[in-house]
Amino acid sequence: MSLRLLHVHAHPDDESSKGAATTAYYVAQGVRVRVATCTGGERGSILNPKLETPENEANLPALRKAEMAEAARILGIEQVWLGYVDSGMPAEGEELPPDAFARLDPRVAAEPLVKVIREFRPQVLTTYDESGGYPHPDHIQCHRVSMAAVDAAADPSAWPEHGEPWVVPKVYYDMTLHRGRFAALDAAMHEAGMERPYAEWLTQWSEDTDRLSRLTTFVPCADFFEVRNRALLAHATQIDPDGRWFAVPLEIQKAGWPTEDYQLVRSTVAVTLPESDLFAGVRDAEPGSAWSYSI
Repeated sequence: MSLRLLHVHAHPDDESSKGAATTAYYVAQGVRVRVATCTGGERGSILNPKLETPENEANLPALRKAEMAEAARILGIEQVWLGYVDSGMPAEGEELPPDAFARLDPRVAAEPLVKVIREFRPQVLTTYDESGGYPHPDHIQCHRVSMAAVDAAADPSAWPEHGEPWVVPKVYYDMTLHRGRFAALDAAMHEAGMERPYAEWLTQWSEDTDRLSRLTTFVPCADFFEVRNRALLAHATQIDPDGRWFAVPLEIQKAGWPTEDYQLVRSTVAVTLPESDLFAGVRDAEPGSAWSYSI
């Protein structure tokens, strides 16, 4: 069986900061992985102080496209742009720009993703949960558009010009960046006699016991954390190599939290939870199975 995994992300660099070790883990198994990037990150900022120059700021959209191409090469993935414009992160009370991705009706904005789903025919799709993982308007919109597209891709009456309907067998929320993981890594650093890099950050991050209880799937991808780091560094304008992404040595990460974590939200194949494989149930599913799981 040819296995296909589709990740839907809001901006270039999200594919490297969320689930990139999972991606590399499956690519190494021969799985085709495609990333659909909703926006070009046009309204982002330069987050690496070493690259904060007027020239880079003026050329940021082109730089982010080039960074995405390099990250895709490192991860061994296919990547497509859905063509929407970054909404930026407006201040409280400030309106979104008129052309912002987050302003669109998700049922309408789903169209290019429906086309991608029907063409690629993934058995697994990952996206963000209803909070976006964090409250950036494009991340919340990415969730809405992804779920609308999954529904529409299966509907013969929705955009029939984009190909035959496709029911995605398994849909997941990427939950990798949860407090429990960072707390475990912070504790592992302390136990190793090293400075706790997340201690202050964790005091400002309220407990997310509900989020932890939602985890269903733990992909054992620690051997690919180094690939994830290289993909992250490819996004040079967005990632400070001296920042907290790299505060914990790889060996401590591998021992302290060796998985990337997901919530299964839809499945047309039988599942046993918890899982350690996004394709569990797909690899040996009976053709035409009518079993379903949805929360």
